[in-house]
Amino acid sequence: MPEPMPTARDLLAFYLEAGVDCALSDTPVDRLSEEPAAEIQPTARPTLFRTANLAPPPPPVDPAPVPDAAIQSARDLAPQAATLEELRGLLDRFDGCALKSTATRLVFADGNPQANIMFIGEAPGRDEDLAGLPFVGRSGKLLDLMMAAIGLDRTSAYIANIIPWRPPGNRDPSPHETQICLPFIRRQIQLVDPDVIVCLGKPSSQAILDLKDGIMKTRGRWFDYDTGTRRIKAMATFHPAYLLRQPIYKRLVWQDLRAVRKALQG
Repeated sequence: MPEPMPTARDLLAFYLEAGVDCALSDTPVDRLSEEPAAEIQPTARPTLFRTANLAPPPPPVDPAPVPDAAIQSARDLAPQAATLEELRGLLDRFDGCALKSTATRLVFADGNPQANIMFIGEAPGRDEDLAGLPFVGRSGKLLDLMMAAIGLDRTSAYIANIIPWRPPGNRDPSPHETQICLPFIRRQIQLVDPDVIVCLGKPSSQAILDLKDGIMKTRGRWFDYDTGTRRIKAMATFHPAYLLRQPIYKRLVWQDLRAVRKALQG
């Protein structure tokens, strides 16, 4: 006996579970009815002329790379913020990142700006987008437990993300989106000025600490983060969302957190 066709409610529940919970356009697009792209015809080969009596052309000189306009705008704006509130205001008015147009609201930070430790993740998820605060969903509850294991909570730590707007469908931010937002999180670190930074997950550690290796090789190791005026001890460890999928690695995070606690005490 064939299985019954799914209802519209079943399909919507499936899409929601998969992270498809926002529309990028008011008009639906039927991808199956689109006309196939016209084939590109090869251009005719140009006629070759004799140039025996001409001097050879000079070798081409690669032009200096020009920074993307949005990235350059972020680099110019971020240092202008003298306080965290000013930085938040700059982000509220900044239109250089397309993620802002699809997110519900800005997810700036949570916790104590005077804390001596700062946790940095990658980007907000659905729960964070609705609440306007980082790490409030399932991974946020696990982060709370991780902090509690070393005597911390949201009154004694500062929490932020590299990307302050939720990517549609909880997809990974693109490298271009990360580069646009990077000057703002770097300025946020300067203004908080913690003694210890904990990068949660590979994207955070690679962007903040400029690392190339994956999280398996970098977790548990100390690095120096240079703010331009001082060096801050920084460590990479697994993101709480990854631990929810791979709880076997919680024992390694416990080792990392013990090292963090020792650094804070010493």
